[in-house]
Amino acid sequence: MDYSLSPLPGQSDFGVVVTGFKPEMLDDESVRKQLYDLWIDKGLVVFRETDGLETQLKLSEVFGECEVHPLLLESDWPHEDKVSVKIDEEAGGIYEVDGETRAGWLAWHKDSIYTDKLNHGGILWSITVPEQGGETGFLDQISAYEALPKDLQERIEGLNVIYQYTRDSTEGRFGDQPDRRVRLSAFQEDSNKASSTLQRVIHPMVYEQEHTGRKVINVSPWFADGIEGMENKEGDALLREVIAHLMKPQRRYYHKYVPGEMVLWDNWRILHCATGTPMGMKRLMRRTTIFGDYALGRKEVVEAVA
Repeated sequence: MDYSLSPLPGQSDFGVVVTGFKPEMLDDESVRKQLYDLWIDKGLVVFRETDGLETQLKLSEVFGECEVHPLLLESDWPHEDKVSVKIDEEAGGIYEVDGETRAGWLAWHKDSIYTDKLNHGGILWSITVPEQGGETGFLDQISAYEALPKDLQERIEGLNVIYQYTRDSTEGRFGDQPDRRVRLSAFQEDSNKASSTLQRVIHPMVYEQEHTGRKVINVSPWFADGIEGMENKEGDALLREVIAHLMKPQRRYYHKYVPGEMVLWDNWRILHCATGTPMGMKRLMRRTTIFGDYALGRKEVVEAVA
């Protein structure tokens, strides 16, 4: 192994930084297995000095088949841009946050949690980086579960969370929210047309990681709509208690990009957010989505009224 590993800056609970990686290393099956195992173990992997669309696609395929983002399945975008999605500074819309107008701000969430199939991960490749802002926040839900008080672990065992797609984070019921929406992006305007967003879905609040048996708090603040069988004040209060535990500052890692690096995360256990970019600054990323389904999600069954 000719690459080296080091901890994430300021975060010892999860994640790893890889330096010295070269795309040709992926031709070695043992390296591919090492990287896959590293991803499962650490949840977040930063590849320094790693650039190029071909490399992004080849690296993504180490961890699973690349898939089209669920919100783009019915779009007329070119196929290449559906698989490696271009994300500019305004892709997430424009919001006012803490008194500042920011482009591309996104609340804490898991990708595709609003569908019954939870994709396994993604890779962000940084191309153009703003002078300030533009970070992606990451948070590990395995170490968060391990830090849960025992009584709270017992209270949430066996519960399920209901999710509903909302294109605009100001409409979310749980988690952090911006001060106000300035305008939506074209992507957000179109996203409500996707059939995958029309029905509520249900995922377990806690599950075990398949490879290790470690337990995961499986809660996405954005898109959460309540607890199954507890859509009341008591259930909402419990969900907010769990989210408050998740969101403690010491659990968060904010990645400050430099041009030409790739960040891989395990979407089954890692939450992420986007801090947004100050107006007038440029940011361009490409993002792949890694296929996978932990087979624990299901669509809500709504009984017809006679």
